[in-house]
Amino acid sequence: MRLKNIPGSREAIAEAAEVVHEPQSIKGKWPGELYIEIGCGKGRFINTLAMMRPGDSFVGIEKYSSVLIKALDKLKKEPKDNLYLIRMDAEEICEVFAPGEVKGIYLNFSDPWPKDRHAKRRLPGREFLARYAEILAPGGFVEFKTDNVTLFDFALEALEGSAFELEYMTRDLHADEKLMEGNVMTEYEEKFSSMGNPICKYRAVLT
Repeated sequence: MRLKNIPGSREAIAEAAEVVHEPQSIKGKWPGELYIEIGCGKGRFINTLAMMRPGDSFVGIEKYSSVLIKALDKLKKEPKDNLYLIRMDAEEICEVFAPGEVKGIYLNFSDPWPKDRHAKRRLPGREFLARYAEILAPGGFVEFKTDNVTLFDFALEALEGSAFELEYMTRDLHADEKLMEGNVMTEYEEKFSSMGNPICKYRAVLT
């Protein structure tokens, strides 16, 4: 995946008060009921959730400065006391969140990493599910959305034999009136659904 570099983005993030620069220091001390989005992109989804649910805490995680800077700009324009941003690799989440500290994890339109040798990098894969199981509270959940059918099939297969039980799944979210109630769209979801691409979604609960 090639990203357009945004000059100064790393420096701006390093200076931003809205970004948690040493998240390991508050491991186990995050306030309230905690939800995280891994790969928060431009931040539309996590910003919307934080606005809708001011009593909960939300963390947007993004690996790339040139992407996170857009989420940071959005947060600066619409400040929220319950939303935090972190620039980090998702492989390090167990160093940032304590066992049982997180209530829910959102994965939205994650990079499919189509080559077989990159399978371990896929966020809904078995290696990451094991990490999620470590930081989620009992009954905590993972929600995954994508328009990539191949990745969705991979994600469903990864759940087999994991610590998670599939609560529901759909291969056409926008055709399901019940599941669309309260649905918060990302930029990608709006784009792909407007093109006629069916959106796949599952929710899996830690057993």
